[in-house]
Amino acid sequence: MKSVKAAWDKAPFDPKKDSALKHYQAAKKANTARNEEDTNKELDAATHGLA
Repeated sequence: MKSVKAAWDKAPFDPKKDSALKHYQAAKKANTARNEEDTNKELDAATHGLA
């Protein structure tokens, strides 16, 4: 999660960054609920959105 957050922090502001933030927030929520599968899915989506 830390690496995705760091990548998000470094990314320029654009619609992709907004989308990645939504996935990151969903990953945090899934992580809090201890749902590893959804956490990984959302982190992958966030990473892909920043690429």
